[in-house]
Amino acid sequence: MVISEETYIASARRTITIEKEAIEALHDALDENFSKVCQLLMQCKGRIIITGVGKSGHIGRKIAATLASTGTPAFFVHAGEASHGDMGMITGYDVIIAVSYSGRTEEVIRLLPLFKRVGAPVISITGNRNSVLAKEAEFHLYAGVKKEACPLNLAPTSSTTATLVMGDALAIALLEARGFTREDFALSHPAGNLGARLLLKVDDIMHENERLPVVPCGTLLSYALLEMSSKRLGMTAVCDVEGRMVGVFTDGDLRRAIDQHTDPRTTPIDEVMTRNFIAISSGMLAAEALNIMQKKQINGLFCIDDKGHPVGAFNMLDLVNAGIL
Repeated sequence: MVISEETYIASARRTITIEKEAIEALHDALDENFSKVCQLLMQCKGRIIITGVGKSGHIGRKIAATLASTGTPAFFVHAGEASHGDMGMITGYDVIIAVSYSGRTEEVIRLLPLFKRVGAPVISITGNRNSVLAKEAEFHLYAGVKKEACPLNLAPTSSTTATLVMGDALAIALLEARGFTREDFALSHPAGNLGARLLLKVDDIMHENERLPVVPCGTLLSYALLEMSSKRLGMTAVCDVEGRMVGVFTDGDLRRAIDQHTDPRTTPIDEVMTRNFIAISSGMLAAEALNIMQKKQINGLFCIDDKGHPVGAFNMLDLVNAGIL
């Protein structure tokens, strides 16, 4: 059977519409019970334990991962494995979030007496308010849907989306309640581009000491060009007799000097340098420095201390190599 492109697109749109309606219904169904759940999770002295099986288990893993990465210690325990030893991971200081759309999943129901025995309160997320799990839990969050996006109304689609959104809603509500910051987020995501953008400071990438391009006032342009060439940053700082930075000379300044037929063998750097330059303090986040460079359309920056002495420099290539750009 040949299916047209329009048929595929129509099917996708129908699925998205059904799942969007499920999320809108979830939005309207929220009540004060959600706030009570959040308060319980905020008071938890242990970890948040998510449990479930099947598709609900997959969603539970994602909820646990989102909680853990946004400031709420959490992990997933498969309900089947909990009955075979993993209950040892759970203490009375923990809070359980049991996920089962039907609210009747045998592996989850079997754990309820054990949760009560260790003293861990249970929050259930189901699509059935009258289910055993909904009634036996201390708090119940309803994530029911009118129908699945599956035309057979069998494959969990709308229901898993609604449950996932409920988990995201919990995670973000707790994030905001904790005052969780970008820096906090980066501590749990230290690898890759995200961690680099949020944590790396200019001190970690800047060229220092003998690698720092610096020439004194009065230096001939030809010597300044040699300094720029040897340090390979496309710029050099110009300093007064006390070592304070009073100007910068860049590749852009060089092009302008050439356009004016400037003789590098006789022209002091003071005559062609940029005096109205931009410099930053060390300790600044590299991502913040990148923002300055992009706004000012410059390729490099010098870092100066509180006395105006240059202490470091870096350019766009350094940011690229560090994974910031």
